[in-house]
Amino acid sequence: MKNKKLQIENKKGIKLQANLELPANQKPNYFAIFAHCFTCSSSLNAVKNISRSLTNHGFGVLRFDFTGLGRSEGEFADSHFSANVDDLIAVSDYLKENYEAPSLLVGHSLGGAAVLVAASQLDHVKAVATVGAPATVEHVKHLFSHGIEDIKEKGKVEVNIGGRPFKIDETFVSDFDKTDLPTIVKNLRKPLLILHSPIDAIVGIKNAEQLYHNAHHPKSFVSLDNADHLLSKTKDSIYAGNIIGSWVQRYFEPQENKMLETGGEQLVAHLNLKEDNFTTKIQTAKHSFIADEPATVGGDDFGPSPYDFLSAGLAACTVMTLKLYAERKQWDLQEVYVHITYSKKHSDDLMLDLEKPKRIDYLSKKLTFIGNLDEIQRQRLKEIASKCPVHKTLQNEVIIDTELI
Repeated sequence: MKNKKLQIENKKGIKLQANLELPANQKPNYFAIFAHCFTCSSSLNAVKNISRSLTNHGFGVLRFDFTGLGRSEGEFADSHFSANVDDLIAVSDYLKENYEAPSLLVGHSLGGAAVLVAASQLDHVKAVATVGAPATVEHVKHLFSHGIEDIKEKGKVEVNIGGRPFKIDETFVSDFDKTDLPTIVKNLRKPLLILHSPIDAIVGIKNAEQLYHNAHHPKSFVSLDNADHLLSKTKDSIYAGNIIGSWVQRYFEPQENKMLETGGEQLVAHLNLKEDNFTTKIQTAKHSFIADEPATVGGDDFGPSPYDFLSAGLAACTVMTLKLYAERKQWDLQEVYVHITYSKKHSDDLMLDLEKPKRIDYLSKKLTFIGNLDEIQRQRLKEIASKCPVHKTLQNEVIIDTELI
């Protein structure tokens, strides 16, 4: 997963700070936007966890700070609900112009209400997911109701919301009454997923019921059992992200394999030196994966290293060979663990009598067998572990024929 920091200008010229989270292969199948909760920011752990969970489902996710919040420019008083929707549309336009139009909107709390409104205005949005969202926009006003009366006299007052001071004015307050969210939800006609905790003390579960009632099918509800409003437990936000990522696949056309053509060979690897550093795409006829180098040698660590794959091939071949042998013998081998470590060792350290001592490639293979096995069986399995095809290949003389095509 790679994070790109962005700066997006809304229609008022205010610069919004954003982060674009990308899948491990850096090639999203789709793009999504995440809208954070009221007075929060995109750096909230729940926002990051949900966004990063979605990247595991092939999404590029843009999370950003609304006007006057987090690291974005502007004043909080300018961050009324209509402005939040405008920010969402500005971010959508940015993605459309620079990457690809977002097809999924995800919103937390009031951000959930904002994505519902934005989705009603953006034809390219195919699905919407809300987390702890209110059923009406004016629901939020109770958070600062203690200062509303003073606004009429003073014009602008400082209110305490969630333990933090914010300055608001009459425009900020009145804007929450302008949006008829129930009607917008009734007319949305896009797949909607509603996630809500039954013990949410900030936005009660009744809101989820009302949203669900107003929405047309296809609509879904998932209970976030025992989660608080901010999804402060990591497991709750990761769960929410994985649920959204799985749910939305039903409404998106499956992407054709746009990865590499093997050209009739067993495997192909491709590295774009200008864009990808060391991150290498690998494709077999049916499977794709990523190789990279660790950060310690200048890589981005988006995937296993080449020698990790070498070790993985040996480990996988070993366990498969042991399975076949134990089944043929009808031995009670239930599980196998093979631990592989690749390194370079000097022949003297390995007590090898060579005419010219040197450093050589060294693979350590350690085995763990689970099952009702006697010592004779365990020793025989150890011998068989050294007879798997990949093990033999690595010990044989190998000829590699290289040609240009």
